[in-house]
Amino acid sequence: MLEYDEKRDYIRMDVDCDISYKLADSDETKTGHCTSLSGAGISFIADTPYEAGLAMEVNIIPKNNSTPAMTAFIEVVRSSPSDNGCFEIAASIKSLK
Repeated sequence: MLEYDEKRDYIRMDVDCDISYKLADSDETKTGHCTSLSGAGISFIADTPYEAGLAMEVNIIPKNNSTPAMTAFIEVVRSSPSDNGCFEIAASIKSLK
């Protein structure tokens, strides 16, 4: 039997789906790619970096109809440069819409 020692409160799942996002005080919606999701956080690929502490609204768009879309309010924790010139955004989920 495999043992798994998870140090997080929630297990992180790798995901592969589109995401739309916008800053809390903006009407401009951008698109990116969601890479992981847990009960407390999310990470996605964006074309620009965002400062830690920024509030955003995200809409996760699944690739199939068996999984419902999810809208959440998040707070950016960090932005890290990615290999392809984009940025990986890590954020904590504050609430679901």
